[in-house]
Amino acid sequence: MFAAPGLGYDRAITIFSPDGRLFQVEYAIEAVRRGTTAIGIKVDGVGVVLAVEKRILSKLVEANSIEKIFKIDEHIGAAIAGLTADARILINQARINSQINKLTYDEPITVEVLTRKIGDLKQLYTQHAGVRPFGVKLLIAGCDDTGSHLFMTDPSGTYWGHRAAVIGAGAQTVTEVLEQGYESTLDMDGMILLALNALKQVIEAELDSTKVEISIINEVDKKLQKVSDEEITKYIERM
Repeated sequence: MFAAPGLGYDRAITIFSPDGRLFQVEYAIEAVRRGTTAIGIKVDGVGVVLAVEKRILSKLVEANSIEKIFKIDEHIGAAIAGLTADARILINQARINSQINKLTYDEPITVEVLTRKIGDLKQLYTQHAGVRPFGVKLLIAGCDDTGSHLFMTDPSGTYWGHRAAVIGAGAQTVTEVLEQGYESTLDMDGMILLALNALKQVIEAELDSTKVEISIINEVDKKLQKVSDEEITKYIERM
């Protein structure tokens, strides 16, 4: 009896396959690909928009209880795609790191420093036996003294800065829309409309305020604000 090719390499997080792959990390990335679509758009001098698709699988579910955009600090938020339970652990750790920085240095944490700390935690879970990678990607957005920022982290712990980024099941379709519609001259309204137009391409039913969640951070006050359902409805009507 012959062993199946690669048998064992996908069962232990610490073992590389002969071609240099960590299968458990790849499986975690696949979990993200099955998640709901999340979009981040940043324009220097204006701010950042986070928009996510909300899937309501039953009419018995309270739509307001489905949370895909999380507040980390007054000036930082994160959108998720993948396993929500894994995301909550990372969000809680991000909030702790933010408060530690504020207590230690008496100033808000920068967006990139916070992103790096979350990336370090994710990477730690790719090199120890008895754990598994976090099956979630985060779009971490915020405004600090150096301007507006948008970062994407993946289950391996890697992170990149973006002008616009998308994660989740509709990533390929939405990326094409963002590449065509993104301009560095967009204002906040323009970014929200672009995000809604992109989500419209991947949401199967008719687009309405119960199927999306939007938060913004502008460079004027550097505060994360949730866009109300009434305002989302007005933006959809403008589309």
